[in-house]
Amino acid sequence: MSKLTLEQEAGRRRTFAIIAHPDAGKTTLTEHILLSGGAIRAAGAVRARGENRRTQSDWMKIEKERGISVSASVMTFEHDGKMFNLLDTPGHEDFSEDTYRTLTAADCAIMVLDAAKGIEPQTLKLFEVCRLRDIPIITFINKLDREAQDPMALLDEIASRLQLDPAPIWWPAESGNRLRGMVEMGTGRFQPYAKKPAGSKDEVAHPAALPLSEAAEYFEEGEHQAMIDAQELVEAGYPTFDRQSFLEGHMTPVLWGSALRHFGIDELLAAIGEWAPPPKVMPARKEAPPETRNAPAPVELTVQPGSNEVTGFVFKVQANMDPNHRDRIAMFRMASGSFKRGMKLKVQNTGKQLSVNAPIMFFASDRELADDAFAGDVIGIPNHGVLRVGDSLSESGMIRFAGLPNFAPEILQRVRVKDPLKAKHLKKALDGLAEEGVTQLFRPEIGADFIVGAVGQLQFEVMADRLGEEYGLEVIFEHSPYAEARWIDGEKADVEDFMSKYRGQMARDIDQAPVFLAKSSWETGYVMERFPKVAFTKTKERG
Repeated sequence: MSKLTLEQEAGRRRTFAIIAHPDAGKTTLTEHILLSGGAIRAAGAVRARGENRRTQSDWMKIEKERGISVSASVMTFEHDGKMFNLLDTPGHEDFSEDTYRTLTAADCAIMVLDAAKGIEPQTLKLFEVCRLRDIPIITFINKLDREAQDPMALLDEIASRLQLDPAPIWWPAESGNRLRGMVEMGTGRFQPYAKKPAGSKDEVAHPAALPLSEAAEYFEEGEHQAMIDAQELVEAGYPTFDRQSFLEGHMTPVLWGSALRHFGIDELLAAIGEWAPPPKVMPARKEAPPETRNAPAPVELTVQPGSNEVTGFVFKVQANMDPNHRDRIAMFRMASGSFKRGMKLKVQNTGKQLSVNAPIMFFASDRELADDAFAGDVIGIPNHGVLRVGDSLSESGMIRFAGLPNFAPEILQRVRVKDPLKAKHLKKALDGLAEEGVTQLFRPEIGADFIVGAVGQLQFEVMADRLGEEYGLEVIFEHSPYAEARWIDGEKADVEDFMSKYRGQMARDIDQAPVFLAKSSWETGYVMERFPKVAFTKTKERG
């Protein structure tokens, strides 16, 4: 039993997501943060060989084969008196919806930049999501062990393109083969860098930190004085770190290192523990479940992390993490209260009650039973289709958090199974993947085809791989006549009038909401002009 109060337990939680452009080294960084936190004994590079050197956060077969992250994963570990919940997100833009949903569960984001490439397109998109949600950002500039851009040019890019004040916490002494280490601003503490000997498989420990004034042995002629001068210039030219400005989203502390060489990782973990915010106060609504008789009017409120009632929301559903058990795990981000195993929670939007007898703490695909959890924690709730992405859970069943968005897909394709006798299995499998948010599923009002929508082509490849691996279904994706999908809404008579005129292009999504499938963007514009009383939307709230 915890001797701390609810506020104190919540205060020691740090729930953060790692965001980056593909190949910026995000998954490698995740591994080394786990290593620094004492959660694993050896970090496995994404493309390393051998079962014992697999990355912990990329656990799907397709992730191991391709060396990319295609699904958000959660890892929980305790370090230095704090509980860290690390949310690893897919970097590939085709999985941006999964990333967006994961960011709703994060209180802070670690933005990973490649020291040679700076800010890349996907980084920019993910940053905009963080800005929309007021998520403070810590910047980690990775791959110092390779030739990098001028550090000042990288900081200027952060300032100009992201409109953030960069506050360097450390400053690198060169990069690539000339990397000597880095110095801490304000203290003058120098952390030397140890090169890996050519041809060696073993990692070399980096020497202990020491004052920069005493570190001449780690530099070649002229470099030591140049580093001392650079430190003075940087301290005078850039703002000192201000935590309040960081929490308000105006400033980002900048740290440097090499995830692959485990350089700068301890410093990053210390920064997360010290500066990342604890669980925040969340806006919500007190609202009775649908179809409640004589229900009171909804009331807007805020949920404090230290309040007694257990509340939270499901931001992700993952099926078949353990293929032997055909399991279905809802990832539940707690917003308040003290959760105990065996508790009963109610789903706000259905009124159903769940007994949570086997809640789990995640360690990528590994897991262990969770006896208790507090605000900020992410626990897994095993269920058989009762919980969906966006569901709000609480003890009273009256608390509703804002739903998570579904975005209109950019590619629409027909899907059919090679063996016609397995058509019924295909429907069940597609429903499961749509509930997870892997892809979107539309069932036309006329005809038996399934239309699958995705943001990018890679989603279809992952879907085909998972249908084969987890459900034993060989599928074929075919071109569909549709280019765009729009959810429709409005007065009942107006919506029914529109649907009767375009019956052949109407479909239903997984929630049975009506969707118009347009053959071109021109057609979308045309029907919007013809039916001004009907709303055609690109996003829909889930939950």
